[in-house]
Amino acid sequence: MEFKQLRSFAAVVKYKSFTKAAEKTYISQPTISTHVRMLEEEFQTRLIIRDTKNIEITPRGWELYECATHILELQDNLLQRWSEETKHIIQLGASTIPSAYILPEILPQYGKKHPDTYFVVHQSDSSQVVKNLLTGLFDVGIVGMDCGNEALECIPFYRDRMVLITPVTPQFLKMKELPEPPLHQLLKEPVILREKGSGSQKSADLFLEKMQIPEEQLKITARVNDQESIKNLVAGGLGVSIISEKAVRNFVEEKRLLMFELPEGTAQRNLYLVFPKPVKVSRAVQSFVDYVRSYYSFEKETPSKSQE
Repeated sequence: MEFKQLRSFAAVVKYKSFTKAAEKTYISQPTISTHVRMLEEEFQTRLIIRDTKNIEITPRGWELYECATHILELQDNLLQRWSEETKHIIQLGASTIPSAYILPEILPQYGKKHPDTYFVVHQSDSSQVVKNLLTGLFDVGIVGMDCGNEALECIPFYRDRMVLITPVTPQFLKMKELPEPPLHQLLKEPVILREKGSGSQKSADLFLEKMQIPEEQLKITARVNDQESIKNLVAGGLGVSIISEKAVRNFVEEKRLLMFELPEGTAQRNLYLVFPKPVKVSRAVQSFVDYVRSYYSFEKETPSKSQE
């Protein structure tokens, strides 16, 4: 049994015609017929019953077709991945903050140094990125939480912090002038949160836990899975939110939002590079990982720059 025989047989079943199968696979009809006959001889059973007008698939034929489609799909996926590795195509999964604010910084710089490497970027929440790494859909991921899985390397490369943001109103401007941010009072306002699977929300949950503020006490007005939407909703007066400082810095500098710092030790979080254990990592992925770690080395970080 050979792949070419299975491919010919699967095409005949799919298109219900030897002629159509030959057209779609760019193989002559006699060759298609020979491939099917060789399979029938090998398995010593009829797979396809032919007459002058129609073909009928036998029960054994349908059973083989199911197996053949799975085998051919695995072959196609393997060949595609090997082809991508040759071309240095990296399937990169990124959660919201890295996708919007980290990748635009590093990919242009990396591209200049490695012009033969290309990226296919998939944005999702941190939990989904980890799942897709485990199933082999992604080569490397950048997420906002420690994945905690023995099959994956999870390396911190960037230190971010969470802040509380509010609309620009006289009420919040007065609070901004106080020596200490009145966080408990601020959190009595309507609150906009991220979806549960995001690293940002896990960091916000950790802050609330350390402040001993149960989520049930919050007036949650919305859950939004996009940082830009949250910033615009807060600026529009819908409520307050806890968000990454890196994500909100432009709105604060433009005076479209007010930012309140959270207590030391409750607000910091890491962003992580996640990838399969080194034995499974291609040279292109390892090169990218090394570059990102160097670009955002912790030694460069200073409190004045929010430990970037």
